[in-house]
Amino acid sequence: MGSVRARESTQKLFFDFTYRGKRCREQTALDDTPANRKKLLAILKRIEAEITLGIFEYNKYFPDSPRAQEFTRQAELRRARAAHDTPLFSEFSQTWLDEMRIQWRRSYITTIEGTLENYLIPEFGESEVGHITRQEILSFRASLAKVETRSKKPLSASRINRIMTPLRMILGEAANRYEFTSPYQGIKSLKVPRSDVEPFSLEEVRLILQTVREDFRNYYTIRFFTGLRTGEIDGLQWDCVDFQRRQILVRQALVNGEIEQTKTDGSYRHIEMSQLVFDALKDQQKATGDNIFVFCNREGNPLNHNNVTKRIWYPLLRHLGLRRRRPYQTRHTAATLWLAAGENPEWIARQMGHTTTEMLFRVYSRYVPNLTRKDGSAFERLLITEFDSNPREAGSDA
Repeated sequence: MGSVRARESTQKLFFDFTYRGKRCREQTALDDTPANRKKLLAILKRIEAEITLGIFEYNKYFPDSPRAQEFTRQAELRRARAAHDTPLFSEFSQTWLDEMRIQWRRSYITTIEGTLENYLIPEFGESEVGHITRQEILSFRASLAKVETRSKKPLSASRINRIMTPLRMILGEAANRYEFTSPYQGIKSLKVPRSDVEPFSLEEVRLILQTVREDFRNYYTIRFFTGLRTGEIDGLQWDCVDFQRRQILVRQALVNGEIEQTKTDGSYRHIEMSQLVFDALKDQQKATGDNIFVFCNREGNPLNHNNVTKRIWYPLLRHLGLRRRRPYQTRHTAATLWLAAGENPEWIARQMGHTTTEMLFRVYSRYVPNLTRKDGSAFERLLITEFDSNPREAGSDA
């Protein structure tokens, strides 16, 4: 970390910092005063931030310094090497992907392969990684906003960010290997609106469970009262149901038709069974207890969530006159019902697979006003108590 110091002989301030592995000292004409130190420290902070981002230009701050000329020559040499010695994006991206496979889940590898094939290779495939510019990156991102999905809607900000992430990673790795500055540095992700949370009320849950097909009643009972994700309940196997301890062990999920380990350490958890969930699982055991999966088709294979959603879930909501909502809202419903019941937020976070309670208060608190005392009721009671007990004093103060 750099500093601002004064030379003993002149008492003039100078910068002392490190850039590209070299110690740099740049003299100023300012006297050693508190005001001047504050001013130079602010400049130093900006310099170090730009160094971190990879956008620092030495000659912009110190145009007459011999160091500036040295670093400028080095930058020109690096650009020259990058311009002639870097592979095509299509070649390097395949090398990068092959090296990264070992640390990713199969489903994520499939996603990256699709992103490369459908978006990045068509755009940058014939460009050398050292030739791709910041302007080309920004133009490409802007063009994604004009792409329509199957439903004729533009790509969302979160989807665009997911497409851009492999590009950032590939260019960053190429920059490290071929010693050039990544053109992606300093480009921030698009701001993503908060996810739409529309939990069902307890009355709506009761109505759904009373009306749904009998062979899916246990399925939706467990979805509503455990907060399991779609992949987690569809991949749930009987050896992860512990009736003795009344726990569901979440160890894996069904992703793209294949069983995979849970996405994060927080997702690896156990869920306590309420009596409703316990009874539903006991009832389900009579139907599928001889199979591997708790919920399966007649052949014993796990359910296809797209098929269930289109043939069971959405028709049921239409029949009941309820607003169309994704099945994932059953998970949000579990969280809000637990909160409304006054359960410990830390316990709820563990049940949901969150590592902290931050998500609960940020996403769900508006559905349970009394949880955070943000409905004004506590203040209202204080006023009523204070003013009703001393009506004359309150009137005379006015």
